[in-house]
Amino acid sequence: MYFRKILNTVKKLFAVLMVVLVIGFLVPQKIIMPVEGATKKSYSQNSFWAYPWGKSVTHKGVDIFAKRGTNIRPATGGIVLYKGTVPRGGNVVFILGPKWRLHYYAHLDKIKTKTFSVVSSKNVIGSVGNTGNAVGKPSHLHYTIKTIIPYPWRIDKSIQGKRKMFYLNPIKYLNENFI
Repeated sequence: MYFRKILNTVKKLFAVLMVVLVIGFLVPQKIIMPVEGATKKSYSQNSFWAYPWGKSVTHKGVDIFAKRGTNIRPATGGIVLYKGTVPRGGNVVFILGPKWRLHYYAHLDKIKTKTFSVVSSKNVIGSVGNTGNAVGKPSHLHYTIKTIIPYPWRIDKSIQGKRKMFYLNPIKYLNENFI
């Protein structure tokens, strides 16, 4: 009898988790330019997965150049999972957005959001800077989109090609704002 109760509880928990997972994929995603006033000329079209790229080996995002202090807004709505400082990224913000994707904003001059805040593209989450391993370099936002659900079909034979199953090319999404 006790085993059946546990089994039924596990089944219910699994069903709830599956519903939450499916809902996460159904939430619409509209990615906007996160740096106020930036254009296609503000970033390189070829910087995603560029090699060599310092200690990271390959560049897993895009650098959007702008004047220090320029406002940064979330590229898509979501929940702020972390705001703080990390060695390479300096001042950073991690946002969990639709489709179970993490949006990583690095090298911020100032962070203007709180952990566990629900944000939209109307909110300012920080400002462009050059913190972390960008000290001494022109001010920019490093923006990365990482999926927590692996996409194994994206694996290839390039340098760190196995890691491509977790990283999406943000340039593809940003360019859609300028069509």
